[in-house]
Amino acid sequence: MRGCQEYGIQLDHRPAGQPHFGGHIERLIGTMMGAVHLLPGTTFSDVKQKEAYPSEARALLTVSELERWLALQIAGVYHLSLHSSLGVTPLSAWQEAMNRISSPVRQPVDPTEFFLSFLPALPRRVRKDGIHLWNIRYWDSVLSPWVGRLDHPLLVKYDPRNLSRIYVRDPDGRHWPVPYADLGQPPIALWELEEANQRMRQRTGATPDQRSIFASILEQRRLVQNAESLSRQRRQREKTPISEGSAAATVQPDANISSACEIKPYPVELWEGE
Repeated sequence: MRGCQEYGIQLDHRPAGQPHFGGHIERLIGTMMGAVHLLPGTTFSDVKQKEAYPSEARALLTVSELERWLALQIAGVYHLSLHSSLGVTPLSAWQEAMNRISSPVRQPVDPTEFFLSFLPALPRRVRKDGIHLWNIRYWDSVLSPWVGRLDHPLLVKYDPRNLSRIYVRDPDGRHWPVPYADLGQPPIALWELEEANQRMRQRTGATPDQRSIFASILEQRRLVQNAESLSRQRRQREKTPISEGSAAATVQPDANISSACEIKPYPVELWEGE
């Protein structure tokens, strides 16, 4: 709502109890889900349809990979495929419609600023040591002019998929990226942070500090990585034929497998202007 107000976009809600007003978007969602359910690891539409299919064991894509796949499915497949009702591709229909209108469609002056306008936000004051959000400290020299000089908080935007930097909106409406104060910490997602905070509160009952938050998230990633590695080994052993004489033999996983490689942060896209 805040983003729409900033750009003069009027929100027009469809009437309640009249689902036919949303038929076009429901059909598009159904078309996209039909393609998604063909991916390995799908959960299908319901439990009955899923039956005994091992979704978690078959899943291959990360969230960022799925986002890119979906963008390619929409822009590279759907918009370029012949539409049964239109008789042409959706892209061709759009281009024909644009040629018929007298004035061009409005485009954002700055795509990055447009994107940042629709991110979730929280009000925060600029302290002497920076901005604190989720018990994590953020700092950049751009904050210096506002320390102790503002009598009101600034709006701080954030991308839930990557909390390695926040976007502070200054009094003139411009956004400034501000990274972790400790640049050595890895990018994390909001869901990782919330799980880590909940886990530590249940364990100690105290509010976790920044160091404990990152240590807990890295340990959680290490456990997931080790479990995935062992699962791959088990699946590989199941595919490997063995003789009857050695059928009873089992292969024990290497106890040092977790220390054989350095734990690296999950890849996270940084949404900045290109």
